[in-house]
Amino acid sequence: MDQPIGVFDSGVGGLTVLRELSRTLPGESFLYLGDTARVPYGTKSKETITRYSIEIANYLITRHGIKMLVVACNTASSLALPSLRMIYKIPVVGMVDPCVRRVASLPRRDAIGVIGTSGTIRSGAYEQALRASLPAARILCRPCPLLVSLAEEGWVEKPVTRAVIAEYLAPFLAAPPDALILGCTHYPVLKGPIQEFLGDGTVLVDSGEEAARVVDTLVSESGMKREKGTPEVRFLVTDDPEHFERVGEAFLGRKMESVERVTL
Repeated sequence: MDQPIGVFDSGVGGLTVLRELSRTLPGESFLYLGDTARVPYGTKSKETITRYSIEIANYLITRHGIKMLVVACNTASSLALPSLRMIYKIPVVGMVDPCVRRVASLPRRDAIGVIGTSGTIRSGAYEQALRASLPAARILCRPCPLLVSLAEEGWVEKPVTRAVIAEYLAPFLAAPPDALILGCTHYPVLKGPIQEFLGDGTVLVDSGEEAARVVDTLVSESGMKREKGTPEVRFLVTDDPEHFERVGEAFLGRKMESVERVTL
């Protein structure tokens, strides 16, 4: 099947997921949509996030014929995934289940931490999934909203970033977790200082890396693998392509050839 795989996020964060997807499935075409006109998602209600997600899915499926949808947004994955899977016949991959599956496979998983936006943590999606998979584990979830802005500014090594990480993650130091789920697609940009603060004894679980593994398996086992043609990656946004391109290149890890503005 030569149709593209659709990927969407509220903005640039999902580009860390697209980066891992492109590395894992270099023969596939991808269509990325950043809903930059309505960012951020992390502070909005479940009803609003679900409505936004359905509008984006309708656009990608009806206008572009995607064969699979990757919800590269932890907030949308936490709040809207059940509705998307109920409505659409194509496979829909979120961020929560792949991370929980990865944690469950670790040799040490007695203490698990989760950080994310306020919306993701408030939803309880990660905690519920972890308790279902690892009922004996100690789970601590913390909202870390300021890390989104710091990642977009590119302030990876700034003292202010280390200070904010120390403030947010201080509760984890009493009993460092065996694994910390980076429950926001912005956070992989800050992996270095997060790992440094927690120490090498904590495994950082990146939702982009884990989702890419799941998509690779689905494509291979379902007969959906692209067989011909030259793969391409297209970028769509709902507002200000120039800002998206400028900020997003740090998340994608390379330059974008073109970004198109669209109306849903």
